[in-house]
Amino acid sequence: MSHVGVPRGTVRKRRSLALLTTGVLTIPVLAGCSSGSEETSRGVPQDIAPAARQAVSDGSTVNWAVDALPATFNAFQADADGATTRITGALLPSLFPMDASGQPKLNPDYLESAKIIEREPKQVVLYKLNQQAVWSDGREIGAPDFVAQWRALRGKDSAFWTARNSGYERIEKIERGADDLQVRVTFSKPYADWRSLFSPLYPKEITGSPDAFNDGARTTLKNTAGPFVLRSVSKAKGTVTLARNPRWWGDKAKLDTLVFRAVAAGDRTQALADGTVDVADIDASTADRIALARRDRGNNGQPLAHGPGSGTTPAGALRSWALAHGSDEEAAEIAQAAREKNRKAVVAYTAEQKALRDFVVRKSLEPAYTQLALNGESGPLADDRVRRAVARALDREELARTVLGPLGLPAKPLGSHLALAGQPGYKDGSGALGDQNTEEAQALLADAGWTRGGAVQPPKDTKAGSEAEKKGAKGDAPGAEEGAEKEAAEGTKDDKEAKSEKEAKSEKAENEKKAEDSTAEDSTAEGKKADRASEDSAASRDEGLYIVGEDNKPGAHAPAQAASTGGASAVHVLAPARTAAAQSAALLRQAGALGEDGAVAAQDKQPGGAAGAYAPVGTAAPAPAAAKGQLGKDGKALTLRFVLPSGPGSQSLRSVGDKIAVMLEKIGIGTEIIKVPDESYFKDHVASGAYDLALYSWPATAYPATDGRPIYAKPEPATDGSLLVEQNYTRVGTDHIDQLFDQAAAELDEKAARELIKQADARIWAAAGSIPLFQRPQLVAVDKKLANVGAFGFAAPRYQDIGFKNRQAAGSPADRKK
Repeated sequence: MSHVGVPRGTVRKRRSLALLTTGVLTIPVLAGCSSGSEETSRGVPQDIAPAARQAVSDGSTVNWAVDALPATFNAFQADADGATTRITGALLPSLFPMDASGQPKLNPDYLESAKIIEREPKQVVLYKLNQQAVWSDGREIGAPDFVAQWRALRGKDSAFWTARNSGYERIEKIERGADDLQVRVTFSKPYADWRSLFSPLYPKEITGSPDAFNDGARTTLKNTAGPFVLRSVSKAKGTVTLARNPRWWGDKAKLDTLVFRAVAAGDRTQALADGTVDVADIDASTADRIALARRDRGNNGQPLAHGPGSGTTPAGALRSWALAHGSDEEAAEIAQAAREKNRKAVVAYTAEQKALRDFVVRKSLEPAYTQLALNGESGPLADDRVRRAVARALDREELARTVLGPLGLPAKPLGSHLALAGQPGYKDGSGALGDQNTEEAQALLADAGWTRGGAVQPPKDTKAGSEAEKKGAKGDAPGAEEGAEKEAAEGTKDDKEAKSEKEAKSEKAENEKKAEDSTAEDSTAEGKKADRASEDSAASRDEGLYIVGEDNKPGAHAPAQAASTGGASAVHVLAPARTAAAQSAALLRQAGALGEDGAVAAQDKQPGGAAGAYAPVGTAAPAPAAAKGQLGKDGKALTLRFVLPSGPGSQSLRSVGDKIAVMLEKIGIGTEIIKVPDESYFKDHVASGAYDLALYSWPATAYPATDGRPIYAKPEPATDGSLLVEQNYTRVGTDHIDQLFDQAAAELDEKAARELIKQADARIWAAAGSIPLFQRPQLVAVDKKLANVGAFGFAAPRYQDIGFKNRQAAGSPADRKK
């Protein structure tokens, strides 16, 4: 399932985002401490019901749900998405797919070997291709395909519309080796992540010309080289159908056909119950439905203790019956209609539950993590002390428990921006910032000038009688008074109209309400109670909690630069306040120590975290904001715009957002929670910089030096005064971080490269623009008779092994034929 919160169309293949479009923050197993130990944490294993190929029957069809039909089959275009990745994975060569531990692993279906054969004077990689590997038209896969893809993606020919060229621009030349099965690639400068190249590999017929690359590969792939071929695309049916490839030289695909079917996240439960799909990413609520269905298997036809009408008390049932059989014919008619509606809902729900018994939920952790992004371009968060205060106010363990705990998954916070638990090189670098500490967070804010009472104090350089003050007084006195009188008058008028309308309600409507209440009030009580609890937890922020465009309240505060630049982001220099220079130096010094060997120098040791994450010695922490009020400075309250998606699948994100807001409130930071439609959440708010705080996700990668750099690179000013941020939507970065990424990308010694990546991660923590929270849960509903499919975790699917367990293996002659 795609998920809200992941940048969509970020098309580095292993960095492709599923806007993670339900937000199930929906989906690390990591130590949230500052010990810095490497590779001691274990990832959650994949859950795919593995079975030997001989235990899987030949034939049949599997229907696999995707969010929507892919906009393109070209994985290198900007609008490639999760469906593109899923489908091309079954059709095209991937030379080094990720294995279960998140490492690139040579694919023997396409390669006999691939290795660096020369390092000086230039890096040379020799690929030896599988001699049986052919395209579906019968032509051998060879050097011409490699050359065409390099020329299309290296960035020198603007006629090719590509979204990325990472690594291809470092290639100097590609030649045929000793024979047609050898491809010799020479690099102009060293490239550690060479294994990331040529995956997926397209035939030269697609990459050889701009027209075929830009347009031809968007809607079809006539020539492929995977266990399946593309049979058809039906926009009317919302399906992409793959058929077994008769020229496939590897293990024969178990399935005759594999159908990818577009099913919206909210329709997945119904699609599973109807038998429309056999495999679907789901959210927690659908997972609960399946768990209940399996639990109720032996209830011998007894009414379900959940679903429509299950919460109706005996008293409510009696009242409903009395109304339906009473002497008031009109009331009885309404009550009978309500009872019939409820009966049909119960019947439909029961039928769905019975069908859901045929499914099982496969659970793991998705190769993606959710972060809190802090926009450091302007406003309070341009000060690194405020960003660090926000970070140190967070109880990341509690946030992880909120999402992962109810699912039975390990609920530990993530300790790295550049690797997930279980991947080689994973190391908890959060010690570069420091543990959660309310007092230290308050002290950092105090040092940055945010104090109690600061919101009502005028700026220090404002003189009495100044034009600004006079203007404010002029606008706030008579204008405000007139406005108040006008509002009062309108309010009185509205009240009278509302009262009149209320008195005019018909008796029939009242009776209908009674009838509905008698059958539904008890069954909905629990949901309302939960909603009230969520609302109460953010009571102090109710003013800012609204759906943009659905009422008359004002939207988010426009970014300060919008008025002066017509909406374009102006260049902002991240200049810390007077005392910040020493802090930043200490913080980065400590980050360097942690990045290199994980040790904290004796002179830098302080309780609770690393040196440099603290205000200067002697800075007094302000009293708790909850007791003394919100912090402010120069007459402005410290309030941050917290943008969250509003869709039904994003409830987990909003729950996490509410908890973060409460944590920040404790240190005197106010939040204005702004809910926006899922479809505009990323493009119109995160990517454009119209936020202070936001929650979104990045996928895991086996190539952090290549994939991590555009996400954390220091933004550069453009000629029009805007910032070139690449994928660094927090607008926070440093030259040193960029240098470490560049060094790691050119380091051919894997161990040395990993050490450089750890140093870069420590400095990213220290900059406090992105705070990793947890790895996202991965929940997949699968027909219980299917094998080798489910929650894959890091690993790429082996589509040729997916199929239904044969009858003997399943132990039942009742297996349905697809």
